[in-house]
Amino acid sequence: MSTPPAPAAARAPSFSPAEFRAALGMFATGVTVVTARAGDGSLVGLTANSFNSVSLEPPLVLWSLARRAGTLPAFRAGSHYAINILGADQRALAERFAGPAAQRFSGVAWHPGTAGAPVLDGCVAVFECFNRSRYDEGDHVIFVGEVEHCSHLAGAAPLLYHGGRYYTELPLGPA
Repeated sequence: MSTPPAPAAARAPSFSPAEFRAALGMFATGVTVVTARAGDGSLVGLTANSFNSVSLEPPLVLWSLARRAGTLPAFRAGSHYAINILGADQRALAERFAGPAAQRFSGVAWHPGTAGAPVLDGCVAVFECFNRSRYDEGDHVIFVGEVEHCSHLAGAAPLLYHGGRYYTELPLGPA
């Protein structure tokens, strides 16, 4: 008995975009703010929860950005960016960087990273990345960064996002 040939393309979705978004929201994620300097030296940044590790050797991470995002040209063209992992006490920072672009860095404590990308003060971890590659997929661009420097605060509680709400971790017991 032979196996049928593999289809050439995916079948049409059997769900609405709203149903898809709701299902994705059931995956709890950490919250990041991705920051960079635009070609003119101005600061750009945005809240993102589409962050993931890719490789230990070489050290690679990825994140994605909507094609309609106003910051896309700066991230496409820039050589470096920083992925700032937010702590449980940084919800206001997540909301600020999800708001109007003109106000994102106003009053925010940061310092230049090793390659000049803004590193936000007080984050539980930071990954300073070379903008290694970009992939256009669907309505987003996937950025793969080669980590040149990283740091973390051991034992710090992360900010989590699930089902459209922010959370903090609650340990379930010993590891």
